[in-house]
Amino acid sequence: MQDSVLITGGSQRLGRELVLAFARAGWHVWCHYGHSAQAAQRLQAELRAQGLAVDVVGADLSQETQVLAMMAHIVQQRGPLRAVVNNASLFEPDTGVDFDPALLRRQMEVNVVAPLLLGRELTRQQALRGDDGEVRDACLIHVLDQKVFNLNPDYFSYTTTKLALERSVDLQAQALAPGVRVCGVAPGLIYLSGPQSQENFERASRVNLMRRATPASDVAATCVFLAQTRSITGVTVCVDNGQHLVPLARDVMFAAETLAQEVPHAKF
Repeated sequence: MQDSVLITGGSQRLGRELVLAFARAGWHVWCHYGHSAQAAQRLQAELRAQGLAVDVVGADLSQETQVLAMMAHIVQQRGPLRAVVNNASLFEPDTGVDFDPALLRRQMEVNVVAPLLLGRELTRQQALRGDDGEVRDACLIHVLDQKVFNLNPDYFSYTTTKLALERSVDLQAQALAPGVRVCGVAPGLIYLSGPQSQENFERASRVNLMRRATPASDVAATCVFLAQTRSITGVTVCVDNGQHLVPLARDVMFAAETLAQEVPHAKF
């Protein structure tokens, strides 16, 4: 039977790239969606037409009961997962002087609590495999953000949750071993976000050491590599063309505008 992977937020943007990459690498993919059922179903139909194995599953990741029901449904349908890619997250603008505690709590539920629950349930699923002498390996991958290594105060609550999750990579790796490996991937800017214009994105996506945009396919390929490489755990890989090594006082979408004004002929 094919190894199975659950990809949260799998119907659009980076999630879609992750679904494509894992399916094409021979995995049976569970594409999770929150509010994008039609997009998930279209992706499922597209990939099944290519002979690839994709199922869809819906859940509100802010609700513990729905997270647990989703994991139980997957086990009932196809048995234990071999991997979970925690890609879904809430991303809302705020600052440290005006943040709304209710908004912070919502982001914590999706960006931190749900990933920890998924790791716990993935570990419990491994016990269902039994002992047939085969070396078992399961992997939990958290999609983070290069911001956790290059701090600025914009998107205050979101960044706080991603910092908590980045620290959880090491802690979960210790706690869930030897049944589950835990890794992180920290992408740079790969899509338009929030109020960003296309022109701003074109500049901001090149504010990195390599002066080029980071393809979503590179992030997805890195996740497949981590899921399939049994000797890697407790590490986070930055897939950002070195963006995390370019200190900025503001989020890159805001900093790009300032850079363009200060250095009008720079190739940003």
